[in-house]
Amino acid sequence: MFIAMNRFKIAPNRENDFISIWKNRESYLDEVPGFKEFHLLQGASNEEYTLFASHSIWDSREAFEAWTHSEAFRKAHANAGTAKGVYLAHPEFEGFEAVL
Repeated sequence: MFIAMNRFKIAPNRENDFISIWKNRESYLDEVPGFKEFHLLQGASNEEYTLFASHSIWDSREAFEAWTHSEAFRKAHANAGTAKGVYLAHPEFEGFEAVL
């Protein structure tokens, strides 16, 4: 099992905009071999940002990496740059292999 996470720093008072972007987009994940499940997590807020994380579970690192080179990935990220003022920085990726 492989877990892929992206951490996002979202501008104060733009949390609902960020959630709406994710809620209303087509991810195409349901058509990707090896995909298991997805969650969008909201973390703590401070004066500078609110932390969010996307969390997806895959059969393997290879399945995740194949998705990142797929047409489904390109379609899912086609409008990624259109949310001006919502994202404070590029997402920070973290990948984890299950060991137990």
